[in-house]
Amino acid sequence: MTTGGPLVGLKVVELAGIGPAPFAAMMLGDLGADVIRVDRAGGHAGNPVPPAIDLLNRSRRSIELNLKDPADLEVAKELISSADVLIEGYRPGVTERLGLGPDECLSLNPRLVYARMTGWGQTGPLAHRAGHDINYISRVGALDPIGETGGPPVIPLNIVGDFGGGGMLVAFGILAAVHNANRTGVGQVVDAAITDGTALLTTMLHTWRAASLWEDRRGTNMLDGGAHFYHVYETQDGRYLSVGAIEPPFYHAFLAGLGVSAAGDWLDSHDDAAMWPAMTARVAEIVRSRRLDAWVEVFEGTDACVSPVLSAAESMQDEHNKARSTFVEVGGVVQPAPAPRFDATPPPHPRPQPAPGEHSAEIREALAGSRGWPALVPTDSTPR
Repeated sequence: MTTGGPLVGLKVVELAGIGPAPFAAMMLGDLGADVIRVDRAGGHAGNPVPPAIDLLNRSRRSIELNLKDPADLEVAKELISSADVLIEGYRPGVTERLGLGPDECLSLNPRLVYARMTGWGQTGPLAHRAGHDINYISRVGALDPIGETGGPPVIPLNIVGDFGGGGMLVAFGILAAVHNANRTGVGQVVDAAITDGTALLTTMLHTWRAASLWEDRRGTNMLDGGAHFYHVYETQDGRYLSVGAIEPPFYHAFLAGLGVSAAGDWLDSHDDAAMWPAMTARVAEIVRSRRLDAWVEVFEGTDACVSPVLSAAESMQDEHNKARSTFVEVGGVVQPAPAPRFDATPPPHPRPQPAPGEHSAEIREALAGSRGWPALVPTDSTPR
């Protein structure tokens, strides 16, 4: 077993931004890549959280540069010339105007993977328009199905678009392009759009539609809360219980926990969508008769696929999450741990997010001394 993570040796330049691009850089850094973030001199417009406390900025180094200054631009080009990856999350055309567009950077470094993270993509009629997660996921049909019958769509925070369809997509694209560059010696541009990635996340929904098993009406389908066995119910104490008892054995275990027999309407309603609303009302009445902790005890050790709905704070104290160290403390702040797990190349403990320019001196010194890309000094991998 080796330590350092599976991406040790991968060199990444990140042009500072907010949201999905920093998330992708964080994922790469967590797994051992050496990420140098180019922070703007004078602050970060548009980010409500100062970079020095933004958890998305962990596991990398920072150099502060004014890319409109010719001398600082040359420093950025020196870093890019020996990097494997460049990540930018600006509107199309911004890096070109800075002198760091794909043509310029690939001429400096033909093996470079130039990753571009945007909402609408580099092409198309909306490419130069502003937008946010809610706009992207609504345009590709991912927001409309989420919510209750007769109600408006429910916003799933910015998890689906920015991070599921955005940050993770560009991280995946980067590693695919790096693999190809290692094989061919040729880099390329990765055009990652949140709209494309979010649409990809809806593939199973389109499978159901193609099979005539999906109705384009919120709260009427099996996976959108329409089924009484895939639903969220309020308990006596105003908490919530999630139920995902889809397959027959799990459904029977769920009914047993409710104290009802798997016969008659209960059994017949499993596949009869017309009966789901009435059955949902019956389950809701039963679940409201007890407190959340009582239901957790009832279903403990069963395969009924029933779980308590926990807050972010409560999830950190959950027995399963603690056993797997799903959350770790970094720089005094408890936060999600790197994922996934690697048995042969486990990554080190994440490093706290740096202040903008925290590593400027060491990076500039290495470049000025013709030592090329500055070496990353190994850090203690002991959890803290």
